[in-house]
Amino acid sequence: MSAVYESTLKSLPRIGRGKVRDIFAVDGDKMLILVSDRLSAFDVVLSDPIPDKGRVLTEMANFWFEKLAHIVPNHLTGIDPESVVQGEDEKRQVRGRSVVVRKLRPLPVEAVVRGYLIGSGWKDYRSSGAVCGIRLPEGLKQAQKLPQPIFTPATKAASGHDENISFERMGAIVGKDLAEKVRSISIRLYREAADFAATKGIIIADTKFEFGTGDHGELVLIDEILTADSSRFWPADQYQVGISPPSFDKQYVRDYLETLDWDKTPPAPRLPAEVIARTSAKYREALARLTGKKLA
Repeated sequence: MSAVYESTLKSLPRIGRGKVRDIFAVDGDKMLILVSDRLSAFDVVLSDPIPDKGRVLTEMANFWFEKLAHIVPNHLTGIDPESVVQGEDEKRQVRGRSVVVRKLRPLPVEAVVRGYLIGSGWKDYRSSGAVCGIRLPEGLKQAQKLPQPIFTPATKAASGHDENISFERMGAIVGKDLAEKVRSISIRLYREAADFAATKGIIIADTKFEFGTGDHGELVLIDEILTADSSRFWPADQYQVGISPPSFDKQYVRDYLETLDWDKTPPAPRLPAEVIARTSAKYREALARLTGKKLA
């Protein structure tokens, strides 16, 4: 297995570097997004990459972009990433883990849809009986399916955890009409994806979407969608109400780190080879189950 921790493209100007993604300018109105094999846990980027993680996330996001394109336009241009870089080394770096996208104005909020009571939603419910201000029935248990999916937006944080906000506050930030449109589209995206995943033996417990607007104000789906990094995927055959189910993502790494005497500040502990291999396998299994594709 190969891994790309840090991209070294020279033919394009780098305009951004996130925890996982490196972003480069292409012409004036497009960008190349390269998904590395970096992994962050507890908002700390680990020094050990997870081989093939970036390729899995890219393949999975592209699968969903195509499958859900009838609901909302997305930022993909269809341009081959290898055609905008130079030299064999750069082509190797972008191969299978990059997309060329339209440069849009991102909304300053994340569109989170929850279908099950888990994570911060479960903590919120236990303390208040509500999730992000949405009152839920009494007596629900951890990981229980909600009567219907709920929309719980969050503000984007430059560093640290994003902050859950009410729908009313989202409306004040982006405008009521746009907030209602984002909510409606996000819930539809989640429902269709969850219904499809269920046929593949996977539960999508929750997910987050990001949107941008174009020159004419049109709403466009951006970033990644419905990947193992932006969603909780649970194997349906291991799902039980009342416990936190195993998942097809970096939870295996989180669980390992929780066993250590680490205060969750940089630098993070190194990962054993077994944890790296198991985590890589989890990502690849999710891709194979959902799409039927296996990485070459």
